[in-house]
Amino acid sequence: MTIRNKKKVIKRSSPDQINKQSATSDFSLFNKKTTFPIVGIGASAGGLEAFELFFEAMPPDSGMAFILVSHLDPSHTSILPELIQKKTSMNVLHVADHMQVQPDHVYVIPPGKEMAILNGYLKLMEVSGSRGTALPIDSFFRSLAQDQRSNAVCIIFSGTGTDGTLGLRAIKGEAGMAMVQDEKSAKYDGMPRNAIATGLVDYILPPAKMPEQLISFSSYMMKGSGDKIHDEDDKIQNALQKIFILLRSSTNHDFSQYKKNTIFRRIERRMHVHQIVDITSYVRYLQESERERHILFKDLLIGVTSFFRDGTAFELLKEKYLPVLFEGKPDEYQVRIWVPGCSSGEEVYSIAMIARECMEMMDHHYNIQIFGTDIDEEAINIARAGIYPDSIVADVSPERLKSFFIKDEHTYQIKKVIREMVVFATQNIIKDPPFTRLDMLCCRNLLIYFTQDLQKLLFPIFHYSLKKDGILFLGSSETTGYASNLFTCLDKKWKFFTPIASANSPQAVPHFPLHTPLHQAMSHKQTTHPKVFDEFKTQKLLKSIIAQSDLPACVVIDDQANIIYIHGRTGHFLEPAEGEISTNLLAMARHGIKTGLTNAIHKVLVSHQETVIKGLHVKTYDGLFDVNLIVRPLPDLETGSSGIMMVIFEPVSSDLKPQAKHAVTREHEKGDEYEKLEHELQYTKENLQSTIEELETSNEELMSANEELQSTNEELQSTNEELETSKEELQSLNEESTTVNSELQSRIDELIKANDDIKNLLDATEIATIFLDINFELSRFTSTVKNLFPLKYTDIGRPIKHFSSTLVNVDLQSLAAKVLEDLNMIELEVNDNKQKTYRMRLRPYRTINNVIDGVVITFEDITQIKLIEAQLEASSFSFEKKLTMMSKVFMDSADPIIIEDLGGTIIDANSEAINSYGWSREEIIGKHALDLSPKENYDQMKNALDQCLKGTSVRNLESSCLHKSGKFIPVLLTFSLLSGKNGKPQAIATIAKNYPAS
Repeated sequence: MTIRNKKKVIKRSSPDQINKQSATSDFSLFNKKTTFPIVGIGASAGGLEAFELFFEAMPPDSGMAFILVSHLDPSHTSILPELIQKKTSMNVLHVADHMQVQPDHVYVIPPGKEMAILNGYLKLMEVSGSRGTALPIDSFFRSLAQDQRSNAVCIIFSGTGTDGTLGLRAIKGEAGMAMVQDEKSAKYDGMPRNAIATGLVDYILPPAKMPEQLISFSSYMMKGSGDKIHDEDDKIQNALQKIFILLRSSTNHDFSQYKKNTIFRRIERRMHVHQIVDITSYVRYLQESERERHILFKDLLIGVTSFFRDGTAFELLKEKYLPVLFEGKPDEYQVRIWVPGCSSGEEVYSIAMIARECMEMMDHHYNIQIFGTDIDEEAINIARAGIYPDSIVADVSPERLKSFFIKDEHTYQIKKVIREMVVFATQNIIKDPPFTRLDMLCCRNLLIYFTQDLQKLLFPIFHYSLKKDGILFLGSSETTGYASNLFTCLDKKWKFFTPIASANSPQAVPHFPLHTPLHQAMSHKQTTHPKVFDEFKTQKLLKSIIAQSDLPACVVIDDQANIIYIHGRTGHFLEPAEGEISTNLLAMARHGIKTGLTNAIHKVLVSHQETVIKGLHVKTYDGLFDVNLIVRPLPDLETGSSGIMMVIFEPVSSDLKPQAKHAVTREHEKGDEYEKLEHELQYTKENLQSTIEELETSNEELMSANEELQSTNEELQSTNEELETSKEELQSLNEESTTVNSELQSRIDELIKANDDIKNLLDATEIATIFLDINFELSRFTSTVKNLFPLKYTDIGRPIKHFSSTLVNVDLQSLAAKVLEDLNMIELEVNDNKQKTYRMRLRPYRTINNVIDGVVITFEDITQIKLIEAQLEASSFSFEKKLTMMSKVFMDSADPIIIEDLGGTIIDANSEAINSYGWSREEIIGKHALDLSPKENYDQMKNALDQCLKGTSVRNLESSCLHKSGKFIPVLLTFSLLSGKNGKPQAIATIAKNYPAS
């Protein structure tokens, strides 16, 4: 069923002209605008209930305009205006293109549209991108902030996702006011939760309580009450200095060198929020409230930023200035960039993405290091995480989203390749040391909030920090000003500068204290320590060793051959290595056992089984000794880890005497040495060849697996992108469906109520009614029909001809068929077998779309009416008979009788009156009764007529009646009131008696 919205035609009166002030004048505190507040309200899933609660509590004469923005299905005709109209007496309108915003009106965005506002006029635009990426709330809030500035108010109701968060930031950046529905009362808390997380919300309330606070805030703001702040006011300046002291003690940051207009504007807004009239009272409130000091500190930071702000400037940086900066630099050259006042990091990551694209375009790789700093630690933590709401799609192109972001449910995270280019730190640009040897310094939209004195202090620092061919990138409203002798302008519009190499600073570079003392810096110096296994207690090792019987000298090592424990005298086998102290067994092993020891440890690590190498010759200062090496894994240690081994040095002879004492010849010694070396070499060759073959096989397998993984990864990535797109569209569709379901549920509730009303109406009228469909089957009936037909509710759907009735000689189906054929109403009087009479009417059943869909039959019991008619008919016959007799008496009466209407005009006269007064019937009819009386009797006659009209008969009134001849005949008159058959007065009879004969 299609519901057509009736357009409301209203007379548009010109609203107050919007006061377009400059940025400087707009900063002035208590500089009141003449326009009315415009309230943008955003909601998604579950927002209908919030809308209704809000407007139920909002009075119709608040003086504000309300603009509702919601996620609506483009294919669905929204009934939101009709639903809201039931909750308020304000005009609720569907927005049309170029519609002027007026106070005390509610405007609703149409489905499938984006909306903006310009000079107080609403503009409609087609939605760009897919359904899942549409962010109508953010888009409108940003436009509202730009157009209305501090006069803008935004409210965020229930909904999923993050739409509205960036728009709220924009409105707060223009000193507007923000309200958010509390999470407990919201059906879906995604949008409220993300908005509250910004820390910029002024009020968090349930929808029903918002109007009271909103009206209070608006009334206070528009009245212009409060201290008027200006530099010459000693009271204001004293209070301002106290505020600076409170902020400095609470945050360790000094705002005294910020522009006063900026400070005034933010303090004004906080005073409005708390409805504090006197600034001295606000200072006292700051002293008592640590939370308010934190909120004011956040408000003064003006942390409003976005990705690729002034997109043309960033494209110019990519296409022109970065290529020049990179030109001639070798690969892996370190590029240093500093972004002070980076807020939540969007600008830093924008530069990182631009630099990455520029390197790909030039086919070079540079080691880019970008430093982002800010005094707001909370903002820096957000920047480090690199997670942003999905509403950034309004600022970042789809190509960059795909290349540099990872999509989560309602957020985007910067990829690791970009995050590795960036370092964030908390830093105060006013007093902390700057970064130096910079290739680029990007300080955009920060200097505009500083005084000229502070700017004069900072520009020499910028000049000192940049390399001679570096780039200074400022905001579009900023310039080097008095430091023009330090920088050359490269682009006047987009504010690119380069330092003048030969420039001499007009003032010395300020000294910045080092916050990290030398002893602290030294204490943080990293040193290299051997790996220590804290989990292995000495007692456990001793227990394991003692459990072995008759063990010779041995050591316990980890999987890296680091010595953990030594048992016995190992000096014949180990010695300290030259250079830095090391506890590594392989570094300390004496000549002759190192190779065998390495092989044995390797085998144990692979096989986890004991390995024995016999006949190794250990060379010491005393000669050669034969020793067997036993490397045994230690699985019985209570460590839960693997790789711990015991290396046992088992001498071949127990006395460990040098082989030289056995009279071994030098030639034999050399032969043994050669044989040993050949054996070790052969072992090494075989081991190396095996390792190479295994490595080649592993490489081939890894390459094949890598190719398969790459292919799988590409497929998964493509599938993931498709799923993300589908997920976004489904999420958006789900939100739209939720909104539509809410509207339809409201309409269902209305239909149920209307159905109940109709049922009660039909029951109250006691008119028996039957509804037949197009096939003459029963579709509905009222309870009084049961007096005529034996119907039950289970009979619905059965043909009417199946039912007998108490009616006499009535064929309902034939009559119904005639109604459908002719489309005309049939009305008959019918009787039943109980001597009752009914007025039966058969009409076509028409739908709201004027489609004939059956027949409606009504039976009105007129038995009593027919009885009354019979009685009236009999009574009427008697009355007519009496009237005939009276008429004969009237005409034959011996007294003159004149009949007058209630106004006194003569309407009839009998024969005796005509004969007595000499007038003909035609002459006397139409005259007024007073015209036949002398003037001296006029009042007397009029009084007699009035008394007669009141029901009092007047008898034997002495008067005179005018004869046609002009003479007055003396008469005695009697006035009587004549009534009709309904008892109402109809005429006056004037009877003359005892008149003298003419």
